[in-house]
Amino acid sequence: MIATNNLQSLPGNKTLQSACKAMAVLDAILCQDWVYRYYSYNSQWSEGEEFFEMRNGEGDQLLALFRDEGAVINGYFSEAEQGEKDKLTDQLPEVFHEFIFGEPVNSAGTTFCIWQLNSTPWATGIPAAHDDHSEELLSPLDGEPATYVKWASDYFKGSYKESGIPLETVARIFAQEPLTKEMVLSIVDNLEDWDLLTEDLIEISYPYHINL
Repeated sequence: MIATNNLQSLPGNKTLQSACKAMAVLDAILCQDWVYRYYSYNSQWSEGEEFFEMRNGEGDQLLALFRDEGAVINGYFSEAEQGEKDKLTDQLPEVFHEFIFGEPVNSAGTTFCIWQLNSTPWATGIPAAHDDHSEELLSPLDGEPATYVKWASDYFKGSYKESGIPLETVARIFAQEPLTKEMVLSIVDNLEDWDLLTEDLIEISYPYHINL
């Protein structure tokens, strides 16, 4: 399991970035209403910066920023006691300060913060004395298609084909294969709004070959 005291299993920032895009694409297929999605990705967040968000509707959030030189992840678990942010972010590289100390992170809150810069190992600040619940929030980011399938099969129950969410298709999306109509229809019986999906794919910056 991945947690702030066990970050070795967390993929490198480039692999993680691809996995985050894949999860956002899959969520966009399984739930076209953005409000009810779990994962979302904005490749146009800022010049040279891309943004990933996890929100579960119960107040817990992951907010991640990806840059060419690395990534930073802010975690907030609503039932965890918040530590002192200056300690949780001790030795945070300056390149991530604007994101971590600005919005929306500042309003969301911080129970843990991790980062990776220039291919160095993932790092964190001074750990909180209490359980930061980072395992619950970080373990889904192991980059494994099967992990997503297991989670989404429960979270999006009733939104996919009766045969289940196909691991093969999910693996192809995690591998960044261009999305096709055939791939989409292997997951859901029909899609209400193909134009909306293409808009989502453009925002995520994910390749696709969908002929409408």
